[in-house]
Amino acid sequence: MFCLFWGRMKYRSEIDGLRAVAVIPVILFHAGFGVFSGGYVGVDVFFVISGYLITMILLAEIEDGTFSIVRFYERRARRIVPALFVVVVACMPFAWMWMIPTQLRDFGQSVTAVVFFVSNFLFWNEAGGYFAPAAELKPLLHTWSLAVEEQYYLFAPLSLAVLWRFGRRTVFWLVVATAVLSLLATEWGWRYAPRANFFLPQFRIWEILAGSICGFLATRHAPRPNNLLSALGLAMIVLAIFAFDENTPFPSFYALLPVVGTALIVMFAHKGTYVARLLSARALVGIGLISYSAYLWHQPLFAFARIRSLAEPEPELMMALAALSVGLAYVSWRFVEQPFRRRKPALLPTRRAVFVASTAAGVLLASVGTYANVSKGIPSRLASIEKGSREEKLIASAGRPMADKGCDRSGVPEGVGALCPIYQPTNPQRRILIVGDSHSHALLPAFAGVGEHNTVYWMGAASCPPIIGVSVHGGLYELGLCEELARRELQAAKEGMFDIVVLVSRWSFYPVGLKNKVLISREGATRYPSQADAHEAFAEKLPETVRQYLELGVTVVLVDQIPEQKVLPQKVLEQAALLGLRGGLDDEAFEQAIWETSTTVENAKARLAFTRGELEKLRGDKVWVLSFDDQFERDGRYVWGDRNGAFYSDQDHLSVHGNAFLKDNVTAAFEEIARTLRRP
Repeated sequence: MFCLFWGRMKYRSEIDGLRAVAVIPVILFHAGFGVFSGGYVGVDVFFVISGYLITMILLAEIEDGTFSIVRFYERRARRIVPALFVVVVACMPFAWMWMIPTQLRDFGQSVTAVVFFVSNFLFWNEAGGYFAPAAELKPLLHTWSLAVEEQYYLFAPLSLAVLWRFGRRTVFWLVVATAVLSLLATEWGWRYAPRANFFLPQFRIWEILAGSICGFLATRHAPRPNNLLSALGLAMIVLAIFAFDENTPFPSFYALLPVVGTALIVMFAHKGTYVARLLSARALVGIGLISYSAYLWHQPLFAFARIRSLAEPEPELMMALAALSVGLAYVSWRFVEQPFRRRKPALLPTRRAVFVASTAAGVLLASVGTYANVSKGIPSRLASIEKGSREEKLIASAGRPMADKGCDRSGVPEGVGALCPIYQPTNPQRRILIVGDSHSHALLPAFAGVGEHNTVYWMGAASCPPIIGVSVHGGLYELGLCEELARRELQAAKEGMFDIVVLVSRWSFYPVGLKNKVLISREGATRYPSQADAHEAFAEKLPETVRQYLELGVTVVLVDQIPEQKVLPQKVLEQAALLGLRGGLDDEAFEQAIWETSTTVENAKARLAFTRGELEKLRGDKVWVLSFDDQFERDGRYVWGDRNGAFYSDQDHLSVHGNAFLKDNVTAAFEEIARTLRRP
């Protein structure tokens, strides 16, 4: 990622200082320090620097007639491979000791992906995303950016050499056009394909090309030092580091802030400017020189610390690990990077030796990773989890309920929106229809008590709110499907002669959004909605939906969503199970870890304030609003589990154990509703 200067290029210490400005926020962001909420933009800074430096080198060699694609890849191999493979090898003993089989299996997949520089595709295909809690447990997650760069550099140098025959000017404008198209793609991508937008090269190459454009301009017309523009560039980067967070659509036009800021620095922060003096400070230059190794070391240290701990590690420990990553970076820079990069003398003195050694090491690592994957995490290294043991019950508790196994989904679009019988007693008292998104599906087992005396049907689809007249943007399905499903739910309630219709949803997901990637608008809106648009659509269309159900003569029950969690319960359960296998699982410590990693009442209520306010406005004689928050509250937090397991299967869906936990409360609530319906 972070190439140095070769050939005729004049060394610029301020570029090394800029690397430090990039890598420090990345490290502190991954350590969990909230003040660096936008620290991830450091990677974008590195992209620009890399594009600039390598383009400068390539242009000089092409114009001199000394360009060699083989020599280019030799340099990349010497620069990237040795330190990367050392870090991967260093991860293996800790993965063996501290990872349960499923974690080690995933780690094995990532090792193989790293060897072939395709880890960005692996992480794109996995559930969650870069900002998901599960991502914090992936020791090699950060290698996605190396993969993006190497995929770009697999084709870029050769393409540049081939296209050069059409002239420098033509090549330059092709680079500009490609960058613009990639930038426009990422503005589309964050709305409709957010994971792909973050990890895949077509959405990222504009950042590298921004550096390339600077390289083209700098080699033709050397820019003059400019204090104002260079200071503006540094301010733009700093603003992004402290103002952005995980909810910022990224990458998108927002990424122009750090990318353009970096471009201004590489173009105008030359010797003599205030920014150049600042970035040339000895400490910053020193960290910049070892920034590649620092980037490699920090994520494994943090990930294994989190894997080993039931609760989130203390800030003091994470800061110590951040410092350790810098210390390890110096060691690997001094004893790994430098010896392999020096041409004479060097540990691998010939080009052939470089390629043979890289291939041999890659094959060995890929073989180990593949074995960890196909063996499903080498379970033989641990004491087996016996059937019926506490460890097995803990992990099973977070399972996702499947209460609609007998549902016939044929004849409905994409298998979405079938009317599914869930409970059918012999002599039912009433007919109940549950509609909604995946939260409605996850709550079905909690209706087991209700289903003893009432027929219960379910109809719904993930990411489709039970609101008529709204369009869902950025969800799982194309525009139109959720809208049609909401109308079919109303029609099913009418044709099925139901007495009670229950609307269950992750309500805040639609007007508030999740990282600004799923929002609703009034049906038929032509532009992507803002959060204000989504608020207006929710406040207008939910009451209209309830009114249309009431016109059928049914009783409407609105079930508020359960509190959302920040932690992934499965992680804590897996570590607890591993401790249990080693005889170190303590009930009190386990429950304390659950409490410490659970969301606070204050934070949960703040996020849900808008939707809960809208739900409460609808409460009336034939409209019930049910909330089960009180069942989860413990000393100022909404806990995600107890000593018997997790109430959640992920951050927001009820698990098997959670349904059992709420079953009596759901039953009691509907018995109260039934009593009011019996009144004359």
